Amino acid sequence: MNVFKTALVALVAILPSACANLERSRDTANPNVSGQVLAQQVCSNCHGVTGNSRSPEFPNLAAQREAYLVAQLSGFKAHTREDPPGTEYMWGLSHNLTDKQIKEVAAYFSTQKLLPEPLEGKPERIEAGRAIFKDGIPDKAVPGCGSCHGPQGLGNAGDGPRIAGQHSHYLIKQLAVFQKTNQRPEGAAMKVVAHNLSAENMKNVAAFVQAMPNL
Repeated sequence: MNVFKTALVALVAILPSACANLERSRDTANPNVSGQVLAQQVCSNCHGVTGNSRSPEFPNLAAQREAYLVAQLSGFKAHTREDPPGTEYMWGLSHNLTDKQIKEVAAYFSTQKLLPEPLEGKPERIEAGRAIFKDGIPDKAVPGCGSCHGPQGLGNAGDGPRIAGQHSHYLIKQLAVFQKTNQRPEGAAMKVVAHNLSAENMKNVAAFVQAMPNL
């Protein structure tokens, strides 16, 4: 009995330190856990450890602009970004994050390398999308994507995020959000751009953008 009690006391003494392992913690409510650890232990479940998402449902975060990631995480935390299904996960996950953790998560993913992926669109769609990305659709007053996202789709110092190499399925979903809803109020410029895009236009430009790193 004494041996059992001794073992139990030892176990109780160990548990707090194990739960407080800041290098492997998934506790988004603990401000002492670094953003890098949360990125690797929590965000990785959907976005991959290095920000290369295996599912087209979740965006690639690798090599995304740090300032853009900070803005999006802050938007989820403040509930100003409302597009589903992101809100189903991101509102809760970001609720307790500190500004420091948000910056650390963003810094971590922004420095990761975006890995090459198989093309998700057909060649004819990619070529049609190339024209939209470069020149826009003049007769619909749609500007070329490069004016905000850069000629290589890498983003710019303003509000334009990196889109090159992003999953086409995710891009199409977000274009539809901009076109049909007010769930992303910070993207007012994109709402105007997306207003006159047809479903085919969206599929084409998304196919080209996803393929950009491989072209």
